[in-house]
Amino acid sequence: MLLKRLRNVMARGGAAQLRLDQTVKLIAGEMVAEVCSIYLLRAGEVLELFATEGLKKEAVHKTRLRVGEGLVGDIAGHARPLALADAQHHPQFAYRPETGEELFQSLMGVPILRAGRVIGVLVIQNRTRRQYTEEEIETLETVAMVLAELVASGELVSAEELRPGDGIALLPLRLDGVTLCPGLARGIAVLHQQTLQLQQLVAEDPERESERLAAALMEMQSSIDTMLSAGDIAGQGEHFDVLETYRLFAQDQGWRNRMMEAVQTGLTAEAAVQKVQNDTRARMREMTDPYLRERLADLDDLANRLLRHLLGADMPTLRRLPEEAIVVARTMGPAELLDYDRTRLKGVVLEEGSQNAHVAIVARALDIPVLGRCQDLMQRVGDGDPLVIDGDNATLFIRPSDDIQATFVESMRQRLVKREAYAAIRELPAVTRDGISVDLNINAGLLMDVPQLAATNAVGIGLYRTEIPFMISHEYPDVPRQTEIYRKVLDGAGNRPVIFRTLDIGSDKVLPYWNRAPEENPAMGWRAIRIALDRPAMLRQQLRAMMNAAAGRTLSVMFPMVTELTEFDSCRRLLDLELKRQAGRSTPLPSEVKVGAMVEVPALLWQLPELLKRVDFLSVGSNDLQQFLFAADRDNPAAAGRYDTLAPAMRRALAEVARAASEAGKPFGLCGEMAGDPLAAMALLCLGYRALSMAPPRVLPMRAAIRSLDFNGLYGYWQTIQQLDGPSLRSALLDYALDHKIPL
Repeated sequence: MLLKRLRNVMARGGAAQLRLDQTVKLIAGEMVAEVCSIYLLRAGEVLELFATEGLKKEAVHKTRLRVGEGLVGDIAGHARPLALADAQHHPQFAYRPETGEELFQSLMGVPILRAGRVIGVLVIQNRTRRQYTEEEIETLETVAMVLAELVASGELVSAEELRPGDGIALLPLRLDGVTLCPGLARGIAVLHQQTLQLQQLVAEDPERESERLAAALMEMQSSIDTMLSAGDIAGQGEHFDVLETYRLFAQDQGWRNRMMEAVQTGLTAEAAVQKVQNDTRARMREMTDPYLRERLADLDDLANRLLRHLLGADMPTLRRLPEEAIVVARTMGPAELLDYDRTRLKGVVLEEGSQNAHVAIVARALDIPVLGRCQDLMQRVGDGDPLVIDGDNATLFIRPSDDIQATFVESMRQRLVKREAYAAIRELPAVTRDGISVDLNINAGLLMDVPQLAATNAVGIGLYRTEIPFMISHEYPDVPRQTEIYRKVLDGAGNRPVIFRTLDIGSDKVLPYWNRAPEENPAMGWRAIRIALDRPAMLRQQLRAMMNAAAGRTLSVMFPMVTELTEFDSCRRLLDLELKRQAGRSTPLPSEVKVGAMVEVPALLWQLPELLKRVDFLSVGSNDLQQFLFAADRDNPAAAGRYDTLAPAMRRALAEVARAASEAGKPFGLCGEMAGDPLAAMALLCLGYRALSMAPPRVLPMRAAIRSLDFNGLYGYWQTIQQLDGPSLRSALLDYALDHKIPL
């Protein structure tokens, strides 16, 4: 009934302020509240009282609160409802004498949301203590959604005013981000997912709306099937698994049922879709689990896709794109990327996003540069703005100046020159000028990474991260599925060696289907080998799949985050049990099984002699070793860049591993960011490392650097600079590289 009355108020026409005044009066009466107020967001992150029933009228357009200030500001700042029986004693309560609100004890407020962004707050208040129910909160949220459409019309607050900057936005800007898919790109900004205008929110005939919703769901499912059959995206690989998971999201019965239930409350099909997605956003916004937060992008994608089918709106691919387009979005689902013409799409920039975002995985398959985590991106970029993406330095240039444009052109030219130079040495060995050979391997975690072996002519895969397929799957992969993945990796590698690291989950690597208790310090908590030993069946299944895949071939397995010898012994025992089980079933066995450990936990440095008697090889995980050695969380910006891999403590730890392994006659190497850094690699060569594993794009540049080195000359210089005081030898090595024209 409330929605119907609201619709009548909206339909009467007249000035927007008049309709707003009538709206607060209607809501107050229907919700049995002495006060109903509407605050709208204005430029400068200020919430202004636009209409009220029950507070002093002279406060309208005078009372203002910053986002985060007072209870209203708190609701806006956290984008979540708030219901208080005793509001005045809440620590966030901010008294505004001009409103007269000291008379009112209880308060309930909800954010007014538009396209996932807070544009205002709707509040009701009562004089006496009142416990607001969940149903009342939900009712007010539905009303707020209707109000959002009135606000979005521009009749109350102009779109120009809501756009921050006051003219400054027209100046060139630079934003830093995170490289999700490397590369350089230049083009015109195309704002993704332009907000759809819902013309009608309240339904006359719920049954008719249910039929419309069901039909739109069928149309959407059919269009998704067609889109995923495109030639450049169909086939095997993790990117296809991602899109299959997206297809399953679209079929989720719980999601469909919630929308159908919303229709029965009196909403149109479009409003029901938007309401369910607003509810989902509000719930998931509070989640800290990075994987689940990334899935919100998939659900936003589906909701908007469904709205387009209901409204008959064009999909983005039907919009005329510039010849060179860069899509700009807060976040994106994987299928949304496929909506765009790939012949014109040159890059993607996201306000959110991570390496494990589904859109990043699909973009890497299509070789499209992607930059993520660009703060305030959507507020700073306008549709049609010229952009330059520097994926190598994780930087976005907005409305770049002429000199930036010229620098980009020169960077592209140099990039082509470098590619040609790298192509010329691709088949040549990574050997210094005086004959020291270095094995250059790639790190991989996706089937789409395996072809990089041939593209870079790497020796092998020095680290295959087996957890990534687990993280992007909607359910735990069984033994046959794991076997298929590992077999394809080995088949793709051919005669080149592959080292499989067993599951390194936990910390920031979360399985979406695995509920686990939150941890105060997950990087140093229940993760990797600790989980494997507490869940031995999981590890045995993974080892079984690896053995099945490697039948008749060499299998190299590496256990991560070993801290004590007993942990390695327990893992080795499980592996031996699986070998015995396989032999008893007459299942083809690997021709050879090599077992190694990762040196990541500093405690292992004092157990190396005993460990080396047990392993076939060692691999230093430089990222985690540095993190634990310096007690500096690598994902914390305040600590991540504080300590250098060439600092004395790290050098001595690396030297001890090399010394102990060499004396024991066991192969050893290093994988991690350090391996792809030419200056760090120069130090590693001097410390005795001859096997490095790095991200595929770093292999050819590293080959060029090694082939330009005279090792004996470098080693002599190394001996002298080790005596220098200071936290790192990086600047001294940089001087040497520049003097000897070593490409960096």
